Amino acid sequence: MPGTDAREAAKTSTGALEQLPFLPELPARGPGADMIGRSAGLLVELFAEVQPSGWRFADRPGRDTRRAHSWLGEDLDALEEFTQGYQGALKLQAVGPWTLASGIELKHGEKALADRGACRDIAGSLAEGLRRHLADVRRRVPGAQLVLQLDEPSLPAVLAGQVKTASGFQRLRSVDRQLAEEVLRELVRGLDVPVVVHCCAPGVPVPLLRRAGVAGVSLDFGLLTEREDDVIGEAVEAGTVILAGVVPSTDEDMSDPAGSVTGVRTLWRRLGLDPELLGRRVLVTPTCGLAGASPVYARKALSLSVRGAQSLVDNPE
Repeated sequence: MPGTDAREAAKTSTGALEQLPFLPELPARGPGADMIGRSAGLLVELFAEVQPSGWRFADRPGRDTRRAHSWLGEDLDALEEFTQGYQGALKLQAVGPWTLASGIELKHGEKALADRGACRDIAGSLAEGLRRHLADVRRRVPGAQLVLQLDEPSLPAVLAGQVKTASGFQRLRSVDRQLAEEVLRELVRGLDVPVVVHCCAPGVPVPLLRRAGVAGVSLDFGLLTEREDDVIGEAVEAGTVILAGVVPSTDEDMSDPAGSVTGVRTLWRRLGLDPELLGRRVLVTPTCGLAGASPVYARKALSLSVRGAQSLVDNPE
C-alpha cells in the first residue's frame, strides 16, 4: 500500500475488504518496510543489513533488523486495533524463499541463490519465522482464519536462469525445477494455513506450484497467453483458487468494475468451464502491489476488486 501511516492503511484494508482484510505493507517508510527487508526480518537466526548493493546477510542483528521488527510491530498493532471482534479470513504475506534468495547477498557478495545450501537454510529459517508470525497474529486476532500469501515474483527467472549475478554482468545458473518444487512443498507443509503464491511476472509455473501443495495462485491476467489455457483449466478443475489480477495497480481510469473481469469470463468460456465456478474458484485482485499508486487510487482499486468479484457472483455468464 502507498503512504507511511500504518493506522490509515489498516483502516483501508479492513474497511474496503470486509471479507478478506489483509496486513498492509508500507515500503515507502524505507529499508525494513520494503518487500525484501520486511521478510528478512521474519527469518530466524539469519540476519540481513542494507549495503550499497542492497540487502546482505550479516553475522548479527543490526539497525536494519530492528527497524524491520519495529515496522512490523507497528503494522500488527494497527491491524489488531481495526479487527476487534473480527471473525473470518485474514491474509498475511511474505516473500517466498526463491525471491528472498534472489534478493539477498551472502556475506562475500554473491546472491544467496548461487548457493543451494544457503537456499535451503533460507527456506527453513523463513518457515520457522512464519510459524511464529502466524501464532502472533492468532493471539492478536483470535477469530481470524489465516491465509498466507508468498510473493514469488522472481520464481520464473530463477527457473529460467535469468537472475543476474551481484555484479550484473552474468546470470546465475537455473535452479532445477524439482528442487524448487521440493523447497516450496516443505515450506507449505510446515504451515497449518492455506498458502497462495503470488507472481506478477510472465510464465508463472502453475503446475509446479500445484504439486507443491498451494491452495491458490495469484497472477497478472494481462500477462497470460492462450498457451497457458490448459494449465489454468487443469488447476481450476483440480480445486486451485485463481487470484485474478485484473484491476490496474497504478492510477488509471477504470470506472466499470464489470469491465475489469471481462477477461476472466472470456477465459472461462474459452476453456468450457462451468460459470458457477467463477464464484468459488476466483478472487479478483489488483495486478500487483499498490505501493506505486496514490492513496486515493489504492482505495479505489480495492473497491473495484470487490465490485468486480460481486459481478462474477451475480452474473457469471
